[in-house]
Amino acid sequence: MTSLHARFQLDSPYTPAGDQPQAIEKLARGLANGVRYQTLLGVTGSGKTFTMANVIAAYGKPVLVVAPNKTLAAQLYQEYKSFFPKSAVCYFVSYYDYYQPEAYIPTTDTYIEKEAMINEDIDRFRHVATTALLTRRDVIIVASVSCIYNLGVPENYFSASIKLGLGKPITRGDLAKQLVKIGFERNDSSPKRGSFRLRGDTFEIAAASEETLYRIELRDQVISSMSIIDATTRHEREHLTEIVIFPPKHFVTTVPERERAIIDIRDELHERLTYLTKKGLLLEAERLERRTRHDIEMLKTLGFCHGIENYSRHLSGKLPGDPPDSLLSYFPRTADGKPDFLTIIDESHIAVPQIIGMYAGDQARKKVLVEFGWRLPSALDNRPHSFGEFTARTGATIFTSATPGKFELDNSPQVVEQIVRPTGLVDPPIEIRPVYAKPRSYSHDAGSQSRHSESHSRHSESHFRHSESHFRHSERSEESRGRSQIDDVIEEAALVEQKGGRTLLITLTKKMAEELTVFLVEKGLRAKFMHADTKTIERTEILRDFRKNEFNILVGINLLREGLDLPEVQLVAILDADREGFLRSEVSLIQTMGRAARNIEGRVILYADVITGSMRRAMDECGRRRTLQLAYNKEHNITPRSTVRKVQEME
Repeated sequence: MTSLHARFQLDSPYTPAGDQPQAIEKLARGLANGVRYQTLLGVTGSGKTFTMANVIAAYGKPVLVVAPNKTLAAQLYQEYKSFFPKSAVCYFVSYYDYYQPEAYIPTTDTYIEKEAMINEDIDRFRHVATTALLTRRDVIIVASVSCIYNLGVPENYFSASIKLGLGKPITRGDLAKQLVKIGFERNDSSPKRGSFRLRGDTFEIAAASEETLYRIELRDQVISSMSIIDATTRHEREHLTEIVIFPPKHFVTTVPERERAIIDIRDELHERLTYLTKKGLLLEAERLERRTRHDIEMLKTLGFCHGIENYSRHLSGKLPGDPPDSLLSYFPRTADGKPDFLTIIDESHIAVPQIIGMYAGDQARKKVLVEFGWRLPSALDNRPHSFGEFTARTGATIFTSATPGKFELDNSPQVVEQIVRPTGLVDPPIEIRPVYAKPRSYSHDAGSQSRHSESHSRHSESHFRHSESHFRHSERSEESRGRSQIDDVIEEAALVEQKGGRTLLITLTKKMAEELTVFLVEKGLRAKFMHADTKTIERTEILRDFRKNEFNILVGINLLREGLDLPEVQLVAILDADREGFLRSEVSLIQTMGRAARNIEGRVILYADVITGSMRRAMDECGRRRTLQLAYNKEHNITPRSTVRKVQEME
């Protein structure tokens, strides 16, 4: 298929197969015809990412890929990077390893100060993304919902950049002043990101988006040499003829802008104090005045203050209620101001509600802070986009999911199904087993006695529903007390390990995942857990080690549902599958069971004492798909084969 703009070069040993060719053709035609919303309903393991890579190559415009969590975003980043090695594929997620937002609880008069821990590696990835958007067109940004949060004015970020070229006249002092002006710090001992070293007429600059250093040498007040050097060895890697150095922070303000902002903040403070005093809210007025005047003094003397983002409306010169400048503001627009890029919302059944919910949650928290005098009303404008603002700032959009939500289906004139996998794999067989099997007749099997003689008491607080399903069993033999879902899944995982496969074990709570992992390890099994408290980079490392067979049982909850490409998985075991609710809904079950659809040995065990409506609907849908897949394989004489994907590292 001929690209409209020929900017992206797709590099892949694969050719479209199964349902991929028709999906690519339909979606690309829809984009060419100006269709705003389209949905790709693709089953797990059908190669939705490869399909979208082909669509990207055909469309030829910058791309924003939105994923519902950092783990999936990291996987998509790696996949798109392998498909487009010559393009700028970037990773943009929240840079916080830990984040406690500022909040106030009126019922207990408790103020919670903002606490955060920034991950420098992720911050560098974010700067790589914005730099790429401002300097080239063949850009794919894989982002989490962080892309809708306030980032700073792109025009200020770009205009503050320093453009250097060989032969350009500039003095040592002028270049140093320019670097300091846009936020760089001088550090002649060991320059880190956002700082520079100056020795004689040689600058070594650690840009925010690079792991290497820029070396710039002056001779007779002219740039005589520019190169990229290794930060450790100082050896030259590449000679350059021009460099654009962007500010080390996305929020860029000038002295005149800060002075204007301080005047505006004072005016708003006066207006708010008058309001609070008239209402008789003297404590709130005193609190607000003290905090705000302290912030103003910090802005005047240091140029920043704690919680400076709460004054972003004043610093950027925006009006009350104006939308923030997010990552979306960095994407290109046409001459008439329309978005000129493609948006792909991956696992849209989760991502769309997530985007919708961010604005409401943020406003609810900040309204309390404003009401009780902890913040000025302008703090409400330091916020994520509302869903309406998000859709107004994106153009052509493709939703991808195995289980699209209501918004996608209602608004997409074209829903393209991708049911048949290019590998010929069919949806995995599903087996239902009891959570707790009835006891069998008593046996004098001494081996069985000894295998199950460990004390039950240590885990009496376990969250599993049956007391005799705890990780520590009573002193009765297996035959006299029956088998629990834990007994059964341990045996099944051992069989999977013998065949060189992996097991995903799905629990209901984080505590349950952690306790079960400890129990499995004590039993001599190679297991780890992963859940929402696992740090961003660590999640990627855990999945990499899982695929490399450093361990073979991964215990989790929700993170093991959508999109994860783990072709080594031969068994997905879902504990307490009959617990109706969010984690055991029809959509959740379909998504989770799909993790076994990339391996020819893949199968699913649902541990349940009753078949719920969600279980029935999920099994019916998987059965429908399996029937279509088997018929296609028979018609085209296809022998199924497991998916193969190289284990990749974050770069």
